[in-house]
Amino acid sequence: MKIEQAQWDVARGWTPSRFGELGPAAQVVLVFGRPSMVEQSGCRAACRQVYPHAILFGCSTGGEIADTRVTDDTVTLTAIAFQNTTVATAHTTIDGPEQSFDAGVRLVQQFKPAGLRHIFALSEGLHVNASELVRGMNSALPPGVALSGGCAADGNRLTATHVWCDSAPRSNFVAALGFYGEHLRIGVSAIGGWKPFGPDRLITKSKQHVLFELDGRPALALYKQYLGKHAEGLPATGLQFPLELRVGAENQRVLRAILAVDEAEQSITFAGTVPEGAYARFMVGQTQGLLQATEIAARTSLQRLGSLTPDLSILVSCNGRRFVLKQRVEEEVEAVREVLGPHTKLTGFYSYGEIAAPDAGGPAELHNETMTITSLTEVG
Repeated sequence: MKIEQAQWDVARGWTPSRFGELGPAAQVVLVFGRPSMVEQSGCRAACRQVYPHAILFGCSTGGEIADTRVTDDTVTLTAIAFQNTTVATAHTTIDGPEQSFDAGVRLVQQFKPAGLRHIFALSEGLHVNASELVRGMNSALPPGVALSGGCAADGNRLTATHVWCDSAPRSNFVAALGFYGEHLRIGVSAIGGWKPFGPDRLITKSKQHVLFELDGRPALALYKQYLGKHAEGLPATGLQFPLELRVGAENQRVLRAILAVDEAEQSITFAGTVPEGAYARFMVGQTQGLLQATEIAARTSLQRLGSLTPDLSILVSCNGRRFVLKQRVEEEVEAVREVLGPHTKLTGFYSYGEIAAPDAGGPAELHNETMTITSLTEVG
């Protein structure tokens, strides 16, 4: 596997100023950044010229990851030429949150199952029930095929998110890369690092991703009680206090990030499903705990590669983690670099939702407030 990377910003243009050594051999170009920056940089036209056969694939972000730097208002480019792996694409529209499950099914069914090893999916992040999207994808996955990815972001603006797959940036859109071949090895991990405060509570009233009651009490009133002075800044301050759910037969714990509050209904809208009958508890983030969890995620990714050194690791971390880490956010990426070593190329973005299996061999889940790592290498 050969990889070439570049980054663009308004002040410096492209760094390095010339790229394209992989030429026609490049099969995929991962592009992350705000759509306006992608257009201003001329990225699509440049890639079409120097990587004529490559798939341009990416999304809008809450921050771009390039090596150990986390930046805003930039465009990151990662061109990949596999030696013994082929790549296919699929995409579909999402007409509303209630159509998310069906969109997930449609997306996966576009891939031919023979030889398929892994799917990396990107979804728009605001008008989707991402947990239902993941459930739909899981239901259609062929046996032995793993899934990872994330939801596009828009920083703290929460206005519009976009995904592209050999196209202009599109909203209400989900796209995926399918990786084929026996030589490809992929290690996926997902670790949160948040700490609970308060007991588990029963979700007594909810509808999809809107929470109305916990233990029979209005959800927003109870949430404000726990947040104290931090409640004044909702919904933005809610990024520091996600909700943790116990889901599935094995009571796996997944995080849900807050998107909006409704004072009239005393409800809270989250980035994924919060089902009635599930147990949930409030969580709080501390810098050191989040950084330690990132290191564990990197080590887990290595273990799931059989301790092979990855050529490329795609990091999808939650916008909420960035909100907590603030000026120390690059330490999160540096922790990954320290574990994986200097050989591995790092790219990725800060998201509104992360897709990965919490356990090796298990189904993928939607996570919020979590660092996920998809590491790739080829053998033979």
